[in-house]
Amino acid sequence: MEEEQLFQEFPPVTTEEWKKKIIADLKGADYRKKLVWRTPEGFEVEPFYRREDLERLPHPDTFPGKFPFTRGKQVKGNTWLVRQDIYVADFGAANRKAHDLLDKGVDSIGFRFHPDYVPRPGDIEKLLKEIDGNCIELNFSTHYPVEMISALEQVARKYQWQLDKLKGSFDFDPFGHFSRYGRFYQSKEKDFDTLKQLMEKLSTFPYFHLITVDATLFANAGAGIVSQLGFALSKGAEYLTFLTGEGMDATQAASHIRFQFAVGSGYFMEIARFRAARHLWAHIVNAYGVKESNNPAMFIHCVNSRWNKTLYDPYVNMLRTTTETMSSLIAGVDSMEVLPFDEIFEKPAEFAERIARNQQLILKYESYFDKVSDPAAGSYYIEELTDKLIREAWKLFLETDEKGGYLKAFEQEFIQNRVKDEAKQKSLDIARRKRVLLGINQYPNITEHLENIDFSVFEEEKETGNVKTIKPVRGAVPFELLRLKTDLYAQKNPRPVVWMLTYGNMAMRNARSQFAANFFGCAGFEIVNNPGFETVEEGIEAAQKANPDIVVICSSDEEYGETVLPAFHALKDKMIVVLAGYPEGLVDRLKQEGMEHFIHVRSNLLEELKKYQQLLGIK
Repeated sequence: MEEEQLFQEFPPVTTEEWKKKIIADLKGADYRKKLVWRTPEGFEVEPFYRREDLERLPHPDTFPGKFPFTRGKQVKGNTWLVRQDIYVADFGAANRKAHDLLDKGVDSIGFRFHPDYVPRPGDIEKLLKEIDGNCIELNFSTHYPVEMISALEQVARKYQWQLDKLKGSFDFDPFGHFSRYGRFYQSKEKDFDTLKQLMEKLSTFPYFHLITVDATLFANAGAGIVSQLGFALSKGAEYLTFLTGEGMDATQAASHIRFQFAVGSGYFMEIARFRAARHLWAHIVNAYGVKESNNPAMFIHCVNSRWNKTLYDPYVNMLRTTTETMSSLIAGVDSMEVLPFDEIFEKPAEFAERIARNQQLILKYESYFDKVSDPAAGSYYIEELTDKLIREAWKLFLETDEKGGYLKAFEQEFIQNRVKDEAKQKSLDIARRKRVLLGINQYPNITEHLENIDFSVFEEEKETGNVKTIKPVRGAVPFELLRLKTDLYAQKNPRPVVWMLTYGNMAMRNARSQFAANFFGCAGFEIVNNPGFETVEEGIEAAQKANPDIVVICSSDEEYGETVLPAFHALKDKMIVVLAGYPEGLVDRLKQEGMEHFIHVRSNLLEELKKYQQLLGIK
């Protein structure tokens, strides 16, 4: 029986024919300006890709589990560790919480200690009581990893764990600490002496990662993906140089380094990022003389970025962490910690922790993300992004290397300045709404008002070192402070009212009133929409009766010519009059008549709202 060939009745269409059709549909508009997207990472992305585009890329021909691991480390399936961290204040309480988490699907625990705490065997024994260290991954974030590894060894021997099968990490990253605080844990010499002491324990803990290259700082400070990749690889290479310089075999050295990344909301770009990271690290490790067959491959622990999380409309954070987690798991990370939605502004509640934990459990057990290795393979778009990130991150890696490596480049402030510039551009894009933070600069929940406000979440740490550092920021903070100012003002005063004077063309008045409601809602003002008045005179009369703080005139450009000035002159002495739109050919005349307030898509939303708060006396 002859097999049926689907779609044979459709003739093949060439790329040139597709492009010709698209250009015809654009009706004279510039193809590149309209459809070619320039990413924040600095490279261009075409509106469509085809199979022929893969032919010029070097990596799609590789297989999962094979060098350079672009397609992941696992030949079959896509298993990962579900991690949750515990901040240790009381050892008994932390132990009880660990048991509870293990019962609820977690198979990787992270214990975080106060920077001043020096681990003691008795404390660690309480912490790990009745926990089988051979069944889960154990991770320890401490400034004293040598004492911790010594205490862990004593506890492991007492509980008869198999030391050569223990898996986990010591969250020790001297360069990361220096980047964050401007100083090492103790000093550069002492910190690297700590690394030497940890190296001596490798035979006892062959599957423990002694160094964590923490790249989350770059993401949480607003850096782009290329910078996160390039600087993380630079840090990792510098550690690799040190370890091999101390006589460690390069294969062994690489196998004891893990990378920690923070994943953001750029869904497809994030998938490509982790694939590019493994690809580049595999080649870097090979440059130290490791054979391809012996290359241990990059270990990636992933956590959600804090940069895009918000104080207002906080449940949206759940949606953000869900898509971020999906992109990480599709890309094949080794372990994942999902941040609770309220983590940025309070100690996470049990509900928030449960939802965060269950997000990846659903993806594993109900959505079967663990069944297929590298499901993104063959996607023309993702393969193209992977290739571009490989090329751009490698350029940055080499540029950093030319400056003497990560630490030298940091001391020259090259790294800080790049991160700061990228964060500044992101902030500007948020202010102009080129980059959307839902509930913050677009579609705010205007019924949400905060009363009990802990302003400590906005406090910035002071510089304590002798070098400029990288500080975590959140993109929403300027808007949150703006809106908090209104909420505080409204506790003792009437909340400012923005009233829509709508008339004329129904489509335009509705579109502009919705735009204005979104615009002023971002400042926490009360919004009064109106269905539309038969005439502008009727609207003026209604506005005078309502007597709002701000009235926004909403209609079409064609109708503005004869109606805006009468409305402006009738209302300007009692309220702030704003025009929704910026009609060319009319603006100059309106300004000559004294009208000065316009809101439109090119407005800097943040600066405009600050101006209206000032006009209303909100201090």
